[in-house]
Amino acid sequence: MLKLENVTLGYGKHTVLSGINLEVAPGELLGIIGPNGSGKSTLIKGICHLLTLKSGRVLIDGRDAAGMGRSELACLVAVVPQIAALPESFTGFEIVLMGRTPHLGLLRYESRSDFDIAWQAMEITKTQPFAERRVGELSSGERQRLTIARALTQEPKLILLDEPTSHLDINYQIETLDLVKGLCQEQNLATVAALHDLNLAAQYCDRLIMLNRGGIHAEGSPKEVITAQHIKAVYGAEVCVYPHPFNALPATLIIPGDGRSPSFKKGDCQPFLLSSNS
Repeated sequence: MLKLENVTLGYGKHTVLSGINLEVAPGELLGIIGPNGSGKSTLIKGICHLLTLKSGRVLIDGRDAAGMGRSELACLVAVVPQIAALPESFTGFEIVLMGRTPHLGLLRYESRSDFDIAWQAMEITKTQPFAERRVGELSSGERQRLTIARALTQEPKLILLDEPTSHLDINYQIETLDLVKGLCQEQNLATVAALHDLNLAAQYCDRLIMLNRGGIHAEGSPKEVITAQHIKAVYGAEVCVYPHPFNALPATLIIPGDGRSPSFKKGDCQPFLLSSNS
């Protein structure tokens, strides 16, 4: 579905990422992780051609995205930004209906079918209660769900999410990623999400790519990528990584003071078991 071949990205003369190769299959959720400034958002922009490639190719369904018009590309790829600039006077339904814009011809208005598609997207994302409410009345989490509903209304084959949980409380983080994971599987969407939280990335992503120093530092399953060694090398932080007690996926625990606490000694991170009373 999505394939990047030797992609190089940057701004002006400054190169941020170079030689990026990756593939994402339908129904797969790929997580992009890495420290601030490592190029997570830059990679998202490059995939959807909001940022022109310095070199390489982005292929969607085997076709070079550089040869597609903006509307044609928008029919295949939907983007959910960190903070969507939504007009506060619009209703929830009006926001979601905007997702049909790439499918409309010049001077063409939405048809009954477009309305039905938007309403179905709101049903899937459980945003129908916001249909007649103004955006200005909604919380950050509710707006994020509307943005995902709008993306789904585009009927894309690929969804890109740029740190979709970075400004949300923990309940909305879980709710948002539960929704994204469900859509990925049920709609058979290829999905790429840039994520800041390593624990969320481990729990929800099928595969991970860890960016550092302009390239891919590690790639593979969450167990292969989220290790204390990789985190130390990329983030410069001493952490303990344990198997999660419920599913054995990696759970990252911080060490206060980057391991400089007098009570901490290297090797103190030992496997633990939850007791039956825990």
